[in-house]
Amino acid sequence: MPHIRRTQHLGLAGLLVIAVAFTALQLTAVTGRASPDSKNYLSYALSLSGESRAEAGRRAIAYSCESGQHAPLDTIPWTSRKAAGETEAQCVRRLTDSVAYWTRNGNTSGMTAPFANQRFMAIFEARPGYPLFLVPFVTAFGAVWGLWLAGLLVALAGAVCVLLTLRAAGASRRAGLAGAALYLALPTGTVAMNPLSDGLSLALGTVVVLGCTLLLRERPSDTSGAGAGRGAEAAGTRTRAGRWAEAAGPRVGAGRWADAAGTRTGAALVVGGLALMFLVRYSQALLLAAALAGVLAVRAAWSHRKGRRSTPVLRAAGLCALLAALVYAGAHLLSWPMGQDSAQDLLTHHYQRPDRPDPWPEFFARERVFWWAWLKRQATYPFLPVLLALSALALGKRRSAVLPVALGAGVAGLLNQAGHPNLDQLLGHRLIVFVWLLPVLAVPLLLDRPRPGGPSPLPAQPKKVGGGQRDGTVRVVQQAGEGT
Repeated sequence: MPHIRRTQHLGLAGLLVIAVAFTALQLTAVTGRASPDSKNYLSYALSLSGESRAEAGRRAIAYSCESGQHAPLDTIPWTSRKAAGETEAQCVRRLTDSVAYWTRNGNTSGMTAPFANQRFMAIFEARPGYPLFLVPFVTAFGAVWGLWLAGLLVALAGAVCVLLTLRAAGASRRAGLAGAALYLALPTGTVAMNPLSDGLSLALGTVVVLGCTLLLRERPSDTSGAGAGRGAEAAGTRTRAGRWAEAAGPRVGAGRWADAAGTRTGAALVVGGLALMFLVRYSQALLLAAALAGVLAVRAAWSHRKGRRSTPVLRAAGLCALLAALVYAGAHLLSWPMGQDSAQDLLTHHYQRPDRPDPWPEFFARERVFWWAWLKRQATYPFLPVLLALSALALGKRRSAVLPVALGAGVAGLLNQAGHPNLDQLLGHRLIVFVWLLPVLAVPLLLDRPRPGGPSPLPAQPKKVGGGQRDGTVRVVQQAGEGT
């Protein structure tokens, strides 16, 4: 028992050290993070807190212009913001005149201040989750510290979910802490701290990833048999994996929680995470659900071809597919901007020019230009390609329930960037940020030695015994999360 407590304390101490180091680093830039869209979310949050639309707009302008005077610091990597080319007073005057202009031209309703035409501002009106999340922070601490604290909470919550995901997949405490540290050190941590909806969407995405990982692995407690009538038979199916699990001793902390969590917990996390993502950034929720459904369906087909039971993977794929359909239907019923609107937004400079009768040929031409420029930049600064290569190594050498889920999250990031082939986003990471979840979840697995005879996270397959066949419901004892 003292050894278990000491091990648990080491894990908590490691996570605390990571959190304190990250917090101290972020204190070097409490402000200076605002993007042009930050004022839209802030004005929405201030309106929800009871401010008038005019006052909410004034305070959002003050925050945005003050933030613009602070250039990004070297201690915050992967930022692409440039120092403002105007004084704070000039910035306030410009945005105030813009609000007055769009008010005179019909933008007189909604929760966000009229910083642009009503059709463009409808994009932010369709993302109420993030402003609602900000309300208690900006009410209690003001705009500057409130947005900073909200970002810090979102970043640390995502890191904890990454730790729990890796532990649920059977990774060691060392690998789990490495994953949490990577999440905060890579652009995922930077995006999480920025006052935009992308960070909260990313944190909720890690909740979905955790839920899918729980759906794909078998709990050790599930291996005790399906009932009293089969208890003796299940007890007789001891395998080398079971002996490895026993030799490892009792798991503590996050590992013990992961062992206790079951498929119902996993399904609840997937449903709850995507439901909240729908309110925060429904387009990313749709792409994440669809990408997970597609990758898991391919995984299930591969498992079936190899003669392995694919039912848990199919169930997870089916759940994600159903949720993707519900997200799409919900956005359509609420008349929120869809793909056609996004294409017109890109091609008409935020709807300030006439709509294209057929936007898709020009849109796909933009796709080719963007991805060619993106590939050239990756060749010049190959940090992401190196991490993706290490992720591919983990995919080939490790067998873990988290890997197909991480791959699905990465695909969702690529799809989200493909929906916005804007060269202005070439140096940024917020639209493609889900791609970084792949190395965050895969690379730490390389720290653990592959266990010999590691089984699949799926139940054992029926085996022939003599002239008959063993009941297929019997499951092997295994270490949580190991396997394909």
